[in-house]
Amino acid sequence: MDCAPHFQKLYQIETKRLILAVGILIPLIVVLLSSSLPYGGVLQSVLSFKSVMVGQRNVVLNSNSTSLSVVNDTEVVLKQESEIRVEEKDPDIDYQLEEDQTSDFESDKTVNETWSVENVEFEDDSKSDNSISSLTPRNITNPVLVSSPMDVETHSIVSSESDEDLSKSNASTKSQNSSVGESVTDTFLGIQSSVQSHVDLVKSTENSSMISDNLTKAKRLVPVRSRSISISEMNNLLHQNRLHSRAMKPRWSSVRDQELLFVKSQIENAPIVNRDRELYAPLYRNISMFKRSYELMDNTLKIYIYNEGDKPIFHQPKLKGIYASEGWFMKLLERNKQFVVKNPLNAHMFYLPFSSLVLRKTLNQNHGVLAEYLKKYVEMLAGKYRFWNRTGGADHFLVACHDWALEETFKYMGTCIRALCNTNAAKRFTIGKDVSLPVTYVRFADDPLRSLGGKPPSQRPFLAFFAGSMHGHVRPLLLRYWENKDPDMKIFGKLPPSEKPNYVQYMKSSKYCICARGYEVHTPRVVEAIFHECVPVIISDNYVPPFFEVLKWETFSVFILEKDIPNIKNILLSIPKKKYLELQSRVKK
Repeated sequence: MDCAPHFQKLYQIETKRLILAVGILIPLIVVLLSSSLPYGGVLQSVLSFKSVMVGQRNVVLNSNSTSLSVVNDTEVVLKQESEIRVEEKDPDIDYQLEEDQTSDFESDKTVNETWSVENVEFEDDSKSDNSISSLTPRNITNPVLVSSPMDVETHSIVSSESDEDLSKSNASTKSQNSSVGESVTDTFLGIQSSVQSHVDLVKSTENSSMISDNLTKAKRLVPVRSRSISISEMNNLLHQNRLHSRAMKPRWSSVRDQELLFVKSQIENAPIVNRDRELYAPLYRNISMFKRSYELMDNTLKIYIYNEGDKPIFHQPKLKGIYASEGWFMKLLERNKQFVVKNPLNAHMFYLPFSSLVLRKTLNQNHGVLAEYLKKYVEMLAGKYRFWNRTGGADHFLVACHDWALEETFKYMGTCIRALCNTNAAKRFTIGKDVSLPVTYVRFADDPLRSLGGKPPSQRPFLAFFAGSMHGHVRPLLLRYWENKDPDMKIFGKLPPSEKPNYVQYMKSSKYCICARGYEVHTPRVVEAIFHECVPVIISDNYVPPFFEVLKWETFSVFILEKDIPNIKNILLSIPKKKYLELQSRVKK
């Protein structure tokens, strides 16, 4: 039975199924690190194996104010803008069915450690790659946290402005634009070059701790857009952000940087792939680079998972429900021996193993409280290890699917690579730096792929189908125009329990499956439509679809603006039969 391999590989238990999920992240970090390696000329500084001074001033953050003081230098005060207001709704089930009882995954190794602020100094990996047991602790006065503020521009989310010069020293503290080649811009492998990190690089004196301004204290915040962003505009933003990056450069070089530079060069010079037995080329932005990065990742990628963090928020994901993507990723990764390393010096990436769903359910507080909880976790890691401060968190990543994760992770984890399900391009999701994950409703934790497939096009009598609760503003509008209005349009509200089995059958029997947003832009219907070989019709303005940097969504789905809901039927009927058959066949690939 045919099924979209990119989604199918995400949730199967075998190691090879994990590779693609991780593969969405490694190309980000490959270009992120290789395009922002230390100090000035990127390639020259790393390939020559020379160390470069970064300046000699102390930056101290007054935790009780928004001011950023530069010791023995000019004092600069960054006024904190009022934060964007968000509706504190908690649609735990933005879905037409009741959520099943969730089940916890207990990792093989119990992790229930109390957070500590003991600082551990690892030997430089250019000198030694010995086991962690050989590492020696070093006392510090305060936890260290380097976090790079995000630059924004009203239109492109990439600021053309530069931060004020915080130093009169010879060493420049401005991140330098790193341009990724045209060959990388046509594939998701270069997505990182758009990371919105423009940081004040600092170097501490021997016994002093440093801290740069946190994301919430940055003057410029990602703006809320007043208009809808079309899929073509998103493509332009992806291209634009790759060409104009402001990425933080690591404070010191690493052997892993050199490995990533080599990997990047291999990806950019990937052999041309015209046909592939497993992957269907028209679905991908650049199948040659994607395939090569997949191979290199399989042989090269190493990830360190922080052991710190108490259950159930850390290390104990949920495996059922619409937020199961984050749980399955954590489960598969924590049990994996191919990618995960015990010595952080051997790692290219660092995983922050928390569940945004469990965080919300456990603390049951507003965005600010949850963000503060994550801030303390990051501060603990920055005080205990040196890895966060080397890149300002740019080589760290998180996977979070709860609706609130977009907001609560932005403040203090915004420089990380964030794999999110709530991917609103008009809010705090950064196209080209953050990654869009699919929202997948997993009913059966023991067999996530049960009941896949659908009927052939000739046996799909209905033009379009939708059923769901009346969350948000789009769905009521959809029902207002189309519920019980047309026999070809099967549009319903929330189905009663007796009708639950019909939900899947409607998907299997409809040509198009309408994926209308709820309170937030994401919906599990996108994945469901693909699983049941139904062409997705996405009605969710500003939604960045899953794996946007990899897949050409226009080749197997339809995008309709919310304002065009009254014309849905005419739009779908205007698609020629030949085009529909092409779309449907690509959904199956």
